[in-house]
Formats: sequence, C-alpha cells, structure tokens
Amino acid sequence: MQIAIRKAGIEHLPSILALYAQLNPDDPRSNAEMAAETWHRMLGSDLITVHIAEWGGAAIASCVVVIVPNLTRNLRPFALIENVVADARFRGQGLGKRVLHAAVEQAWSAGCYKVMLQTGRKDEAVLGFYGSCGFSRGKTAFEIRRPAHSPT
Repeated sequence: MQIAIRKAGIEHLPSILALYAQLNPDDPRSNAEMAAETWHRMLGSDLITVHIAEWGGAAIASCVVVIVPNLTRNLRPFALIENVVADARFRGQGLGKRVLHAAVEQAWSAGCYKVMLQTGRKDEAVLGFYGSCGFSRGKTAFEIRRPAHSPT
C-alpha cells in the first residue's frame, strides 16, 4: 500500500483521535459526539486544514494549519501549525516532515508572510526535527493556559 499526503476527511476522525492519544497520552478521552461535532466544524472552516499521511484509509501522521487573516504586513495572512504527530509505528520514515511540508506549502500558496509552530517538548530530537523541516528558533513564545479545573 502506498502512503498518500492529503487533506483529512470526515472518515479520518477515528485515526486522528488515535494519533492524538499518542501525542497527549495523559489527556482524557474525548466524548465521541462532541469530538465529531468539533471535527465537522474544523473541516468546514475555510481557515483550518488538517494534513495527513494516509495509509490503508487511516491517518498515520497529521498536522493542523490555521491561516489567519491579517491587517498588518500589507494584509498578508500568517499561519499557525499545531498538533504535529506521527504514529509511533511509522516514525522515522519522513511522514511528519511530509505533512509539515504540505502545511507550509499551503501557507505560502495563501500568501502568508510567516508560518509559526510551538512545541512544549524539550528533547533535542524533536527540536532538531523541526529545524530539519526549515523552522528556526526565532522569537520567544508565551502562552497562558486555562487551569484544568476552571469551568468552561
């Protein structure tokens, strides 16, 4: 079977959730109905694309890219990449790099002036992977997270 790089479809939700379980193993399982609703919203958005490496009908690597309209930089948008993951059984085969490349190419085609991603990982293998994909450690990133016990 051949591995295809493509945009995710409705049918990929189960394999995407399986990938995300590997990405964040300590996260609680999502409610299936709410996950499906969120997935439909994501795939229905003009701003969000989920790129996957597909094998046998399942997503085995994935990343999400969001193209953000912008009023600066001569009205050029920027892109954010999140949730980069490859199935542990397929790591080291360049699939993560291929889905990232698809996301970056989409951003350039959309006229983005920059593409950003963040990682909370500290190990040099992960940081080196992003460097090998063309990303550099430039600006300092800050974030604030809602405490897990806060009401939604």
